[in-house]
Amino acid sequence: MKNLNSKLAVVSIFAIGIFSTHAIADDDLQEVEAVSKEFGLITLDDAKIKALAAKPGVITDADLENRKLGKGWDYEFEIVDSDGKEWEVNIDAKTGKVSGINRDWF
Repeated sequence: MKNLNSKLAVVSIFAIGIFSTHAIADDDLQEVEAVSKEFGLITLDDAKIKALAAKPGVITDADLENRKLGKGWDYEFEIVDSDGKEWEVNIDAKTGKVSGINRDWF
């Protein structure tokens, strides 16, 4: 039984890795920098400047995400504005353009 549980855990982790969107948390800055260099993307710092220009506030989280179906990369920022409202701001990592601003309700 223990062996079966171990096998199921490995298969689950493998499936999650295959079917999930590739995301890089901001706590792994070196990997973000490596991916941005490899794919010719704007830097995390440049993306932060653009995100804060689009929605002023404090960045509480940042991710570099590979969009589904090979459509490129986005920097995704969680920003809290001066009213305490949470926002999600997406920056196209190739062009630096704002690709979305959405109120984060949770």
